[in-house]
Amino acid sequence: MNLVIDIGNTRVKTATFLGDKPGEVNSFSNEVELKSFLSHHSFDSAIVSSVSVDGKAILKEINAPKKFLLTHLLPLPIQNQYATPETLGSDRIAAICGALDLFPDRDALVIDVGTCITFDFVDRNRNYKGGSISPGITMRFEALHTFTKRLPLVSKIDESELIGNSTEGSIRSGVLNGIIAEMNGVIQRYKDSYPELAVVLCGGDTLFFENKVKPTIFAAPNLVLSGLNRILRHNAAL
Repeated sequence: MNLVIDIGNTRVKTATFLGDKPGEVNSFSNEVELKSFLSHHSFDSAIVSSVSVDGKAILKEINAPKKFLLTHLLPLPIQNQYATPETLGSDRIAAICGALDLFPDRDALVIDVGTCITFDFVDRNRNYKGGSISPGITMRFEALHTFTKRLPLVSKIDESELIGNSTEGSIRSGVLNGIIAEMNGVIQRYKDSYPELAVVLCGGDTLFFENKVKPTIFAAPNLVLSGLNRILRHNAAL
């Protein structure tokens, strides 16, 4: 059985796989909880992706004969054409590799809506080209509050009116409708160049946006986890 670990900016997620079939998914609030889980299990192979803590330290806690840390040096099932691969977030590359299982022969745009909103593009020949990064929902709300003297800190709600009739309502309208417009605009620009483009939405705010974006999209909240498993299978077979 395979184990994949995704350590993000705000949470830690693990998943088990038997081949390419997903099993149990767990979420932990900190490293202590994760290490406790690892101390009670063993695996055939494992991979760690971390954008916030030392992945090597976590790797040492895993009981598995084959285990890997996702870095820019690890072999991938795609051609990475990013100009600075050493600066590329491991979660971004994992999400792209997850899209291969969903759309192996199509150009694909992966949109990850989490702490940041990332857009990443891989063509039908498995060439990863790059993408873009912008602030996520919470970051935009906090920025408006932090860099002004009077705007309040507000939280997201499921729906936001186009015309806010209060300061809080106006902030929600600007942030949430602004993100939706951003997504629709970026998707359309990619589709202008790649008409058969597949669009995959993942990340913690997937459910919030999946029915609010105009173009047809495929929602895959655990895309990073399945992508890590794809990378793990690729390396375990070498």
